Amino acid sequence: MQPSRPVPGAALILATPAQADQTTVLPGLFGIPAEFILFAATLLGVALYHRRTLQVALTGLTAISLYKIVFTGFHEGAGVAGWVAHLGHEWVVLTNLLGLLLGFAILARHFEDSHVPHVLPRFLPPGRVGAFMLLLVVFVISAFLDNIAAALIGGTVAAHVFRRRVHIGYLAAIVAASNAGGSGSVVGDTTTTMMWIDGVAPLHVVHAYVAAVAALLVFGLIAARQQHAHQPLHKDMGSAIGVDWARVGIVAWILVAVIATNVSVNSQHAELSDRFPFLGAAVWIAILLAAPLRRPEWSLLPDAAKGSVFLLSLVMCASMMPVDHLPAASWLTSFGLGFVSSVFDNIPLTALALTQGGYDWGVLAFAVGFGGSMIWFGSSAGVALSNLFPEARSVGAWLKAGWHVVLGYVIGFFVMLAVVGWHPQTPHKPLRGGPAAVAPMPQH
Repeated sequence: MQPSRPVPGAALILATPAQADQTTVLPGLFGIPAEFILFAATLLGVALYHRRTLQVALTGLTAISLYKIVFTGFHEGAGVAGWVAHLGHEWVVLTNLLGLLLGFAILARHFEDSHVPHVLPRFLPPGRVGAFMLLLVVFVISAFLDNIAAALIGGTVAAHVFRRRVHIGYLAAIVAASNAGGSGSVVGDTTTTMMWIDGVAPLHVVHAYVAAVAALLVFGLIAARQQHAHQPLHKDMGSAIGVDWARVGIVAWILVAVIATNVSVNSQHAELSDRFPFLGAAVWIAILLAAPLRRPEWSLLPDAAKGSVFLLSLVMCASMMPVDHLPAASWLTSFGLGFVSSVFDNIPLTALALTQGGYDWGVLAFAVGFGGSMIWFGSSAGVALSNLFPEARSVGAWLKAGWHVVLGYVIGFFVMLAVVGWHPQTPHKPLRGGPAAVAPMPQH
């Protein structure tokens, strides 16, 4: 595809979508498009100024938006009209994320106020084994719940059983466990749900669990040892506290509502999933319906909103990158995408891979799903957990303490290749002139 000819800045600003349906890619530094440079500068600013992450993200979003409005335009059109059209294309994803992030902050407080985190130490083994078992619980519930909820529930429990003295390496492990647990389930992670919506069969991603389990054994055991040395698990906490079963029921009700909506929309009305934020709406309808039974902690929303707007700003920035070309689909490309997803939102990466086709979807699901765990803002679960533990908002501290997550990714990935292999799929949805073929291509 040839890029369209440059258009003067004033004309681009006033252009309509019909006037420009392709982006104009202008040369940047050493051939790198300027959008990538601006995005990299934004991420560097987030890493250096982790106390002002929201301001940095909004500044980057403004700079990238203005650059594309004036110089390159968007796939949806040129100028301000193209930007508005692009926002209209992304609003469902953004609104779903906003609804889930804010809703699960309320859900996590309901769970905390139910006193279940206080009594859970009765059922966890003592010492490092108990710390590892908590990560295993997060891993398991993330397979059928949203990974944001799993991370928040794990963080809430950890705050109680470790008396708020939670090691940053253990926080990284909670995020990694939630992302690993959802990587092989089409209802466990946004990226795998996108694959399901696009026509990838659920069984074509389930072998991601081979890598996920191997990774859990690596980072989980190391993180449990870190946490035990930092603050041991307390078995005697909350021995006289009773469980508020009404709040437990509210938590279950909210989660069931979201899961049922996800399954119903994707299985029966998949064509509508990109037109309305069903998941975000479902979580808030469930919260409001349960409010008369137990009042939600509305005071959490302002702080949760700041973290959510930060994430949405990065997602919007990523969506405007000129990622029109990727290397040929291969296990090596998938491996690299895992590292890219730690700083580059995995939603547009997944969308582009689905358009390109030819991937082993289980391998890709683990790579882009788990890869975001390597940096705190690399996944929505990490951003959500950092709302509970602001000390985690440091790239340096996260990498220094959570190095075992990177090690787990590398070991898990190659264990999966050794056990399962690389089996790319031919196009998974109907092409012009005939039905889709789903038989695996010869192993490379």
